[in-house]
Amino acid sequence: MPLDHFRNLAIANTLRSCQLFGGITTSDLERIAAFVISKQLEKGEYLFQEGAKAEGFYVMQSGAINVHRVNMAGKEQTICVFRAGESFAEASLASASGYPAAARAIESSTVLLVPKTDFVELLRKHPELALRMLGSMSQHLRVLVGLLDDLTLKDVETRLSHWLLKHCPAPVRSQPVSFELDRTKRVLAAEMGTASETLSRTFAKLREQKIVRVKGKTITILKPLELEKLLRRHLGEPA
Repeated sequence: MPLDHFRNLAIANTLRSCQLFGGITTSDLERIAAFVISKQLEKGEYLFQEGAKAEGFYVMQSGAINVHRVNMAGKEQTICVFRAGESFAEASLASASGYPAAARAIESSTVLLVPKTDFVELLRKHPELALRMLGSMSQHLRVLVGLLDDLTLKDVETRLSHWLLKHCPAPVRSQPVSFELDRTKRVLAAEMGTASETLSRTFAKLREQKIVRVKGKTITILKPLELEKLLRRHLGEPA
């Protein structure tokens, strides 16, 4: 079989793993894969700058991309870090303006560009695909709203507690839960909208309460139920 066939299959598999394409048929995914452009970036390399002409939206294949803006004081504020299977910059489909933020690789990364012109033309030719995409995008929007809720929680301890509890199976039980941190603490701090030093102090506070243990990259939630009660208190909910 030609190499293009295997390339398109690999791209279609990546698209299938993305929430945005959750309701799309295999044949439609293959149509999209045919015009998708794969891009490799080294750590520290920019995918696009704020204000740059929007070529389309992106799907992560591997690595990590930090989407951020720089405020008036010159400080970089992370909006979100995207990893394999996640998509970003979808607003480019409905806007003639440039990208509203910058995107930089914080690891060696491979991203898939879904060109705006080709994608919109495909939607025009296949209206049923547009309807399926609307359904998928509504689900995707719910996920993004969840991310926004995480960022607007009132303090770092609340945000960290919420993030830690996401790693506990539901319903939360008393047994300890361990997991490996898949990013640096500096990146985690940026995702939570705080400084590395503040995040370290917050982890130390939870360690002093014997709720959490950190050893290298391994984080153990020693008392998940206590952590849940702590989060409820911070949110003003009954424990």
